[in-house]
Amino acid sequence: MNAETIIYIVFSGIISLILSIFMYGFKTKYSKRLKWIFGGLRFFTLFFILLLIINPKFSFESFTIEKPSLSILIDNSSSIAELGQEQNTKDLIEIIEQQQDLNSKFNISYFSFGDSFEKYDSLNFKEKNSNLSKALKESDDLFNEITPTIFITDGNQTLGNDYEFTSRILQNPVYPIILGDTINYSDLKIEQLNTNRYAFLKNQFPVEVMLLYNGNEEIVSNFNIYQGNAIAYSETIRFDQVTNSQTLTFTLPANSVGLKRYRAQLAPLDDERNTINNSKQFAVEVIDESTNILLVSNIIHPDLGMLVKSIETNEQRKVTLVKPQEALSIIADHQLIILYQPDRSFMNVYSEVKKLKKNSLLISGANTDWNFLNEIQDKFQKEVTNQPEDVAGSLNLNYGSYSIDDIGFDDFPPLKTYFGALSITVPHDIIFDQTINGFNTESPLLATTEIDGQRESILDGAGIWRWRAYSYISTESFKGFDEFLGKLIQYLASNKRRSRLEVDSKSFYYNNDIIRLSAQYFDKNFVFDPRGSLSISVTNKVSNESFDFPLLLKRNYYMIDLNSLPSGEYDFTVSVNDDPVSRSGSFSILEFNVEQQFLNANVTKLQRIATNTGGKSYLITESESLLNELVNHEQYRAIQKSEQKIVPLIDWKYLLLFIIISLTLEWFIRKYNGLI
Repeated sequence: MNAETIIYIVFSGIISLILSIFMYGFKTKYSKRLKWIFGGLRFFTLFFILLLIINPKFSFESFTIEKPSLSILIDNSSSIAELGQEQNTKDLIEIIEQQQDLNSKFNISYFSFGDSFEKYDSLNFKEKNSNLSKALKESDDLFNEITPTIFITDGNQTLGNDYEFTSRILQNPVYPIILGDTINYSDLKIEQLNTNRYAFLKNQFPVEVMLLYNGNEEIVSNFNIYQGNAIAYSETIRFDQVTNSQTLTFTLPANSVGLKRYRAQLAPLDDERNTINNSKQFAVEVIDESTNILLVSNIIHPDLGMLVKSIETNEQRKVTLVKPQEALSIIADHQLIILYQPDRSFMNVYSEVKKLKKNSLLISGANTDWNFLNEIQDKFQKEVTNQPEDVAGSLNLNYGSYSIDDIGFDDFPPLKTYFGALSITVPHDIIFDQTINGFNTESPLLATTEIDGQRESILDGAGIWRWRAYSYISTESFKGFDEFLGKLIQYLASNKRRSRLEVDSKSFYYNNDIIRLSAQYFDKNFVFDPRGSLSISVTNKVSNESFDFPLLLKRNYYMIDLNSLPSGEYDFTVSVNDDPVSRSGSFSILEFNVEQQFLNANVTKLQRIATNTGGKSYLITESESLLNELVNHEQYRAIQKSEQKIVPLIDWKYLLLFIIISLTLEWFIRKYNGLI
């Protein structure tokens, strides 16, 4: 409170006293006792009112003791159980919780981690992956002050960034408590196995295997690939202290269609402790996707070479380029007919396509005879003015027949066509809307139709070779465009009829991966229906145990996560409540637990992160030493914090109460003495 305010308060007291004396000290008929009572009450009333007008401010200072924080991160992955450290971990947590000196010095926060990082509740050591980097980073971000971190783990990471590099940007010191055996044993393991998920019939598919040896002696082992009980591949492997890793690359034949399951096996050593990491299962689905495509054209155009090149990037597809008169005798041998800028010479080709109900793709352009097309079929019509025009395409994100990735179509160069509106008179799905200078013409550029199982598509624009070239310029790869065109060709070349319920699932999954199935449900007009209630029934083929789950709506599809299922082979049925549509299928979940691949703790890396952050590593048997060090560490002290609060008098509610009491007492005394 400053001097000026004090002067105002003194003057307020003097003014209140003068007014009270003037009102009750002169020329009043009250008794002497009432004069003093009324004068005193009026003095307090006036003084308190003047104080409220002056509203002086008072400052108060409070002190609090704030303990330092301590973060404890606990590895809840299954590798802890594989190393036999579950009980040691639980005992350590109990010791920390009961350490009175530690708990009185620190505010302790407990977290557990595996696939995710979360508040500690309980431990089950069933997490299928360990993301040590994420645990360290998120814990570091939670605290503003320097917070020591006790890191209880075996140091074996299966997911995320390398935690040793993450440790270099942490602000808090890390004290690892190392779980697991620190002795190095001789061990053979399959470090990694790479292969394609799919293979084509009568082809060879590649397999790459990385083998590691940890030991000092020269050893010989056999590596085999088993398909059932038969050996599909075998090789003798030699290791020593210098040559402790080998990479094998070989191919396996795809002789029949279907899911082919294999087991890679590296013969274990006589004294090897962990033999689980000596074998690994994998699977390949062999598919017969051979497709013969007939490209019919009566002109020479750059689009023709581009179409052949792009389509044949898939080795299972073959394109034959012919003139209309050469096409008649071979139309029946092809699954898809591409009609490029047809004119009246295509008369017999159209008749044969219609007769055989062949799927087709029409590409029009400046050389197209639209008068002929308007006469020969009734599925689409176009008013032609014989005036050429440049048109671009705008991707329809709601196209539902199959999924399309946007590879920057809005920036693609325009195509050549005739001016005029294209009208499709049958049910259809639009892939691209036609735009001119950024304005939508309400006319389709690329659309598909499906009537009685026959699929057709029309692209109202020539010069699509520019799209492929532009895609390469933008991304230095033809892959994006070739995948876009490949999906269209795959859709048109297939005779599979469209269903109101489409289910997207893989033939096999590894149990340490995300196991998800998705579905699309359409109404009777084949428009995606987000109001559906979908469920899936999954049955284990061996045990006949069934599981039922609801599917959740995610934007324009329904999704279910099946990671709770154990390894095995399953049949499934996806159905829609209140609608008699369903789809069935099967999949396999292959056993692979990456957390079982470790033989001991990663001591070296844990020691390095302790050094990087200014902490110190300890074995599980030395945990008491760590707790004592933290208790006695001078850097981690409680901090006394002061807080100053400035409160104006007007916020003090009791002053108003005193004014009311003073006026009330004066009124009652007057009333009691008959002065009112």
